[in-house]
Amino acid sequence: MSDKLPFEFFLSPEFGADPYAVYAGLRAEGPVHAIDFPPGASAFVVVDYEHARPALNDPRLSKNLASGPEWFREAISQQNPVLGDNMLMSDPPDHTRLRRVVSKAFTPRRIERLRPRVQAITDELIDAFEGDTVELIDAFAFPLPIIVICELLGVPDRDRADFRRWSGALVTPAVNEELARSRDEASDALRAYFTRLIAERRAAPTDDLVSVLVTSDELSEREVLSTLALLLIAGHETTVNLIGNGMLALLRNPDQLDLLRAKPELLPNAIEEFLRYDAPVERATFRIALEDMEIAGTPIPKGSFVHISIGAAGRDPKAFDRAESLDVAREDNRHVGFGHGLHFCLGAPLARMEGQIAFGSLLARLGDIRLACPEEQLSWRFSGSILRSLAALPIAI
Repeated sequence: MSDKLPFEFFLSPEFGADPYAVYAGLRAEGPVHAIDFPPGASAFVVVDYEHARPALNDPRLSKNLASGPEWFREAISQQNPVLGDNMLMSDPPDHTRLRRVVSKAFTPRRIERLRPRVQAITDELIDAFEGDTVELIDAFAFPLPIIVICELLGVPDRDRADFRRWSGALVTPAVNEELARSRDEASDALRAYFTRLIAERRAAPTDDLVSVLVTSDELSEREVLSTLALLLIAGHETTVNLIGNGMLALLRNPDQLDLLRAKPELLPNAIEEFLRYDAPVERATFRIALEDMEIAGTPIPKGSFVHISIGAAGRDPKAFDRAESLDVAREDNRHVGFGHGLHFCLGAPLARMEGQIAFGSLLARLGDIRLACPEEQLSWRFSGSILRSLAALPIAI
């Protein structure tokens, strides 16, 4: 396209409701398009699988805030300072150091030890369903991962509601003064909370994830704080979306729902298919070109922002047979729902385990499941955000 796609394009309800039709139209014109996002900057979006996957691991595309223009660094530091010093916002060698420390808290053994607890939480939440209609996001998709990540962090039950509210405010685009104020208040509150928790764990370490980070001598205080904020948000927001988007996909494809109920051994395949078909993260977090470069023949000047659409890559018909169709038995599913390469999601094993337990239990226990409202009444929480998240999903059981 010769003109930039406007910033408002990503904020429209139409885009939020069905970004895939829009991306299909863009992909038909070419794999890379100029966009006005951030407004006024040189920026591009990649919408095909062939170029998106390697771009996610291209060392010429930096994740470090310092690589961006001064106005961008100042804006980020003012908007979300609590999220500026973690492995998602860094390049090697800092990224290598930060990921090495955090990975100690996400060992296969630690994750597998959580399985009985995740199953117990899942059963308790389903036991609490009342009546013939359930709003699945509030009653199940949100509480399950927020309870799990809070227990990993060592956060008391009484503080979970605050964590949910703060997390939601931090990932919502601040497109007006009210949302900007909510974001700033959440950032301040989260910083104060974790500062207190860090001090408590330094004085008396336990077996939780906070203690793993604070007892390491490789992280600064700012890095510990920012890493905890990242783990809180990434540790539950994405799993909320995996459950919500995946269940909506099944409700829209009852033949696939029936197949998965009849063959629960397909659950691992189904989780990967949900991640491809309607990814919890619609666009990867920003990258900045460290040098003049090209992607698919499109010149990308040094300092440009490059956005990689994970959602668009997952629906690319050149990469996936019947890309627009949900297939819970799909094999060799090379999706990029968890990213690719250096920044591949560290919590992927936990998300997969939570997803398998959640869907397995819901389908086994609820019997017939239907959407309890017209599809056109469904809405998405974060138009313009990198996350793709249903505001509500009422189901009849």
